[in-house]
Amino acid sequence: MKPMSAKPDFNPGRPVTNRRRRGGRIVMWLVALLLLIILAAGGAAWYVYQQLQPVAGEQTVKNVAIPSGSSVQKIGRLLEEQGLIRNADVFNYYVKYKGVAPDLKAGEYQFTTGQAIDEILTAMVEGNTVINANRFTIPEGWNVEQIADHLDKEGIVEKAAFLKEVNEGAFPDYPFVAAIPKHTDRKHRLEGYLFPETYEVDKDATAHDVVSRMLAQFQKEWKPEWTEQLKQHDLTLDEAVNLASIVEREVTVDKERPLVAGVYYNRIRDKWPLQADATVQFVLGKQRDRLTFEDLKVKSPYNTYTNPGLPPGPIASPGRASLEAVVNPAKHDYFFYVTKKDGTSEHYFSKTLQEHEANDKKSRGN
Repeated sequence: MKPMSAKPDFNPGRPVTNRRRRGGRIVMWLVALLLLIILAAGGAAWYVYQQLQPVAGEQTVKNVAIPSGSSVQKIGRLLEEQGLIRNADVFNYYVKYKGVAPDLKAGEYQFTTGQAIDEILTAMVEGNTVINANRFTIPEGWNVEQIADHLDKEGIVEKAAFLKEVNEGAFPDYPFVAAIPKHTDRKHRLEGYLFPETYEVDKDATAHDVVSRMLAQFQKEWKPEWTEQLKQHDLTLDEAVNLASIVEREVTVDKERPLVAGVYYNRIRDKWPLQADATVQFVLGKQRDRLTFEDLKVKSPYNTYTNPGLPPGPIASPGRASLEAVVNPAKHDYFFYVTKKDGTSEHYFSKTLQEHEANDKKSRGN
């Protein structure tokens, strides 16, 4: 028997040791990476914390005017420019984190450098503006004349100056103004575009400032996608505002606005006169509980009983619900409606004249 050859040295534990070393290095790298992430997050949190601290230095009183329709970013820039906050971007994220962005109110505020950021936000959420600002409210459905009278009576601006800006003022920041048709029969150029809202303006605000503020609010409320949606109805923005102003004056109950808008779309489609009482009321210059047959014959291009299509321009300032109703009208076969006399301010809707006459008798209690 031949002697067996000697086996070479072999240590089965050696590869295991290498694997352990490699595993240990991976763990060390993961731990190091985790530490870096923690340090970075901590550093970012510390940075944000520092940026949210009051601005250091001598305390100074600052008056800041927040225009109506201002975005959170714009408010942040205004506050940073006045030295009231450290960082506008951090302010923007903080406001969104707090969930108060929709509640920030326009107006003129008085803050102090070194004031806590939460105190500044609380003041703007509560609308704690300074005394040297005028506040006024324009209800939905008011027309230019009513608005001008109210502003004059409240001492905001004189009626004559306001009407001059409405009809002749230059407002290049609002493209929709330039797109308004130059209709010779149009009573007031900006009728329908002075958005109904509560406003605050400086006590020394001019008529131009007031009109501009209201146009800015309209621009904020009008959604860009609405202009595209109007193409489905073959309407321009001005025609939509015109129709919305009629809906605003005809309807009290919000849920009925799309229904009434649908009635007018049906009439426009079939080339029927709109026969909207509100347009006759506009011509007469005062609200009447019930129009007479003679009233319906009044001579005016705004009378939609005697003239086809839309009037030369809007008849009032439509609110958000009426604008949206015109953009998204209800689809139905109704051509008529009459007010119920049950105190609800709702309407009976009908497809035919015969049904309408029956509803009219029902509404009168006959």
